[in-house]
Amino acid sequence: MAKIVILGAGISGHVAAAHLRRKLPKEHEVMVVSPNSNYQWIPSNIWVGIGRMKSDEILFPLEPLYKKKNIGYKQAKVITFHPEGDSSENKPYVMVEYVVGDKKGQHEKVTYDYLINGTGPKLNFEATEGLIPGKNKTYSVCTYTHADHAWEGLNTLIQEMKQGKKTKILIGTGHAKSTCQGAAFEYILNVEKELHKHKVRDMAEITWISNEYQLGDFGMDGMLLSYGSMTMKSHEMVEMIFEDRDIKWILGAGVYKIENGLAHYENLEGKFKTETYDFAMLIPSFSGHGFKAYDKSNNDITDKLFRGFMIVDADYTAKPYEEWSVQDWPETYQNPNYKNIFAPGIAFAPPHSISKPRKSKNGTDITPAPPRTGMPSGITARIVADNIIDSIKNGKESLHHKGSMGNMGAACIASAGYGLTTGSGVSITTFPIVPDYKKYPKTQGRKLGKTFGEIGLAGHWLKLTLHYAFIYKAKMKPFWWLIPE
Repeated sequence: MAKIVILGAGISGHVAAAHLRRKLPKEHEVMVVSPNSNYQWIPSNIWVGIGRMKSDEILFPLEPLYKKKNIGYKQAKVITFHPEGDSSENKPYVMVEYVVGDKKGQHEKVTYDYLINGTGPKLNFEATEGLIPGKNKTYSVCTYTHADHAWEGLNTLIQEMKQGKKTKILIGTGHAKSTCQGAAFEYILNVEKELHKHKVRDMAEITWISNEYQLGDFGMDGMLLSYGSMTMKSHEMVEMIFEDRDIKWILGAGVYKIENGLAHYENLEGKFKTETYDFAMLIPSFSGHGFKAYDKSNNDITDKLFRGFMIVDADYTAKPYEEWSVQDWPETYQNPNYKNIFAPGIAFAPPHSISKPRKSKNGTDITPAPPRTGMPSGITARIVADNIIDSIKNGKESLHHKGSMGNMGAACIASAGYGLTTGSGVSITTFPIVPDYKKYPKTQGRKLGKTFGEIGLAGHWLKLTLHYAFIYKAKMKPFWWLIPE
């Protein structure tokens, strides 16, 4: 009998657990360890943050589902990794700490045969001084509770505008190395649309602030898109949208300090500037959780497992940007030092950024970190699950299932405003996610035709349909596995 332990119950952890349980005989144990009691469909946090959905519409409790599906569950957080066991435990294990109930605060050794690290990122708000969700007039939509608070703050501001107050809204990234520009892009367009619906758009100045070198970079070095019968660069498309909606923009900005209604940032020219606001939603930087790892003799071996995020089968050799290639990116998400440990989704350490790295004239890195959204998180989780399933069934290591972000496509449906008849969405597909400049030298590293953009009501309907489809899938309803990742 094999025991597979999954850390985290986000998209990658939950997808891995679901596929493992469906495909493995019952004598094999599948165990999820997560500090969270709920599963949340993160892409819909945008709509919670504008008051168009309630948070309970995008989440459900994990424990009843896991119990029904014969998946073990511990509501606990991992503390340390022990991939060789220790002097009293021969099997590898993780030390976890319970976060609720009678066992709250207690530690327990959770042994495993295979370990999947699906812990995702730490939302590193503290990397930017004063960037605290709900404080200093700043908010976040990274979790459903953050999104609830964002709507409270935005709604309060809307009521003030209705009383005649002129306001300034600032949305974008809150650190020089933030990722998830896409989420901020969705939110700024939805906020702009909501102000129209509340008839207060003329009372607000809306500004986009980002660490991107150009609009539409999205941490992916931009894209050349098929757009209808023509081609268009992603920065041209976003400029068109922002100009149409009278949204101003500040680029190449590394926000480093937040005060009440005041954002301090450094730009690529090395100048230190400030931007005032009455409401801000700024995405923090992401980081690893700071986990420690120890060998059998209790020696620190953290560097064998982590470099911030978890080390996998990527090429981490330091080399100039000109020498980066898609071959640097992992295919199996297996740790090279401990072959029974995997890290799909956002938990793995990327070999480098996707966007061209840039520094300010003062030497400050101002470059978007690589985005790893829901679709690749689900795909990589399934790759890991299938390789573990094959290894168990074959009685030996099997890594036939592979998928690199350098040969993997992704679709992103960015909401541009909620409404069954008045909504809008920006639909973008890209192939591959990491540009291959050798294979596609004339089209910015991606295949034209598989990389395209569209804007319109259909995009809103598609995103809304995906919301319900993926919650259905996450609840493991009948034939859930037929819905692709």
